[in-house]
Amino acid sequence: MRIARFAKGGDVGYGVVGETRTDGAAGSQSAARPGLVVLAELRGHPFGPGKGGVQFTGDTYPLAEVRLLAPVLPSKVVAVGSNYAGSGRETGAEPAGAGAGEPVLFLKPSTAVVGHGDQIAYPVKLTQRVDYEGELAVIIGRLCRDVPAAQAADVIFGYTCANDVTARDLQARDGQWTRAKGFDTFCPLGPWIETDVDPADLELTTTVNGEVRQQARTSQLLYDVPALVEYVSTVMTLLPGDVLLTGTPPGVGPLEDGDEVSVTIENIGSLSNTVVGRD
Repeated sequence: MRIARFAKGGDVGYGVVGETRTDGAAGSQSAARPGLVVLAELRGHPFGPGKGGVQFTGDTYPLAEVRLLAPVLPSKVVAVGSNYAGSGRETGAEPAGAGAGEPVLFLKPSTAVVGHGDQIAYPVKLTQRVDYEGELAVIIGRLCRDVPAAQAADVIFGYTCANDVTARDLQARDGQWTRAKGFDTFCPLGPWIETDVDPADLELTTTVNGEVRQQARTSQLLYDVPALVEYVSTVMTLLPGDVLLTGTPPGVGPLEDGDEVSVTIENIGSLSNTVVGRD
């Protein structure tokens, strides 16, 4: 199930993205002919008890007629550094402790989160290099702490695409990553949450202006999703809607004013954003 957060007119809500069947109902694609991609509006908030308990309002909109928003408004975004072999060394920004037998964590503020189609604001007076970092994002579905890896699936609501945008020069200069990772718009998420996908071996591709810059599979993660949920939840309580960024593969690089950057993950979707300079 693909659950999107959207705006239409002055209203904001959640809906399920699918295709109309030949009988006009929302659902999977008809074998007879492709349907219209639509969003079936949900009543209330989907982060309630049980994903099977969602209820529909009965209103359905063509996806092209709504604006997709960031699929969640998290209390926190917890990210993992250097979780693919070589991903830290290529930028010279491998964190202290990398390779020490445990993941390296950092935080991005909730105010960095934007959605599919939103602009990435390049703070040109403060940094001379802003990089893309395509990643798989885990969306937490319920309050949890000290979750064993074997039970991680029980607390995961779904998955989405993410771009851990980074001011690379500030990352190297500051010695810690808060400023480099924390600018407004530096955490695009979307386009929706996919609740029914196995994250163990998905292809991840990042493009800039249509040119492939990163390509990897999540099976190459040094610490997989269950291991990360276990590790992070021993450090801090996770709340419904919190986001866990699983790390970026090699191939990170700079963005320029006007670039379009897209992160595509197999069986989830594509997240696209345009870079715009700001003072």
